[in-house]
Amino acid sequence: MRERALVLGGGGVTGVAWEIGLLHGLAERGVDLTGADLVLGSSAGSIVGASVAAGRPLDVMYQGQLEAPAPESESAPAVAASLGVAVIARMIWVTVTSRDPARARARIGKMALAADTESEADQRRVIAARLPAEWPDRPLQVTAVDAGTGELTVFDAASGVPLVDAVGASCAVPGVWPPVTIGERRFIDGGIRSPANADLAKGYGQVVIVAPIIRGMSRQGGVRWQAAALAAAGARVAVIGPDAAATAAIGRNVLDPARRAPAARAGYAQASSVVEQVAAVWQAQDAGPKSVPPG
Repeated sequence: MRERALVLGGGGVTGVAWEIGLLHGLAERGVDLTGADLVLGSSAGSIVGASVAAGRPLDVMYQGQLEAPAPESESAPAVAASLGVAVIARMIWVTVTSRDPARARARIGKMALAADTESEADQRRVIAARLPAEWPDRPLQVTAVDAGTGELTVFDAASGVPLVDAVGASCAVPGVWPPVTIGERRFIDGGIRSPANADLAKGYGQVVIVAPIIRGMSRQGGVRWQAAALAAAGARVAVIGPDAAATAAIGRNVLDPARRAPAARAGYAQASSVVEQVAAVWQAQDAGPKSVPPG
């Protein structure tokens, strides 16, 4: 069994901030997750994961979340986007009424392809401003969903796809941002399959899942269901989702940049209450019995 995997889930602009705050707070308390043997990112988690794998200092990343973006900033638009309740409800309905998960995701992909959004070029500039220029040397995997087939795709440095396009695809929220064209295919948010796609960490002995969103649109996509499966396969697993204070700080619109700083501070504060839980998994010295502690 391989060693340690850090799984970073999706959760919008506020999810990025909360994850960075939590990671920074944990590192300051002696549990640094940035030394993972694999960083696996979905949606917002792909942005954080790319920076972590590239070795960006957590304190610098954290301070960046506390600073208010200038109105003209390409990396953090001043006007909040929003994923409407009707769109969310329709995606959930498509998922729960379909017997074939990939087909359901393809139906969501069709919705995304038909949506009126900004151009791919404009969104690519926004994503590029947040990322390292190239794939990091350390193992990083980024998830996305093929808008045509509904199949999951995992990009890494060996995929031949530029990092900005892989992350852009992973963050292409249906109905909000445009699907990303890679070759002859178009891709949407990796979080459509699962908020964290934690099942891809199978084979790693120590897995910490940091997920702003815990529940999936299907049972199998839920973070706790996937974590339980990893534990059953022999891994030590910790699942960390936002606590009550973080949930309040994040607010109802996870795409609102005005909530970045509160979400980052809440993640930083939450680290003090979960550090022992995370350390028990991350710093374990043996393969012993496995469990999934509450997050």
